[in-house]
Amino acid sequence: MRAFIAIDLDPGLKAAVRDLVRGLEAFGADVRWTKPDGHHLTLKFLGEIGDAAAERVKAVLKDTASRHGPLPLRLAGTGAFPGARNPRVLWIGVAAGPELAALQADLEQALAREGFPPEGRAFKAHLTLGRVKGRARLDKVMAELAARDGDDFGGMTAAAVALFESRLRPGGAEYRVIEEAPLG
Repeated sequence: MRAFIAIDLDPGLKAAVRDLVRGLEAFGADVRWTKPDGHHLTLKFLGEIGDAAAERVKAVLKDTASRHGPLPLRLAGTGAFPGARNPRVLWIGVAAGPELAALQADLEQALAREGFPPEGRAFKAHLTLGRVKGRARLDKVMAELAARDGDDFGGMTAAAVALFESRLRPGGAEYRVIEEAPLG
């Protein structure tokens, strides 16, 4: 299965992100937008894993989550990777205290001990809004993202982390929670 570890969003935050994406979709840019129910904060992408590896990941997830308490998150700001001049990924920012970075680093280290290679770049908390496919009408999307850069889209307290399965379909990825581990 294709898997990753993430924090699922509260329904109110998913609605705020959905509304932002719908507004951006209206520009008709060549962007593959994320599905409304697929918004989550990825902490670690695992890639293709088998059943034995999934069991090891579940054990790491439970153990690591038990050492970290619930943590506050806010969705604030917008942008693009690698930058506004040549955007490939459009995102909404996640503002969080050091607790989120500590949780992600702890997961990264524990999973490395289980044979999952560590990420080669620093963790930057964000939610992917869409992936740029072409430049047509992209200038309007980028102008809207720049205008929304200071916006606060709401907050939540994350109480759990989950192992997700990602199934790639013609209409986009579908996500299913395999295992959820409460924080604290």
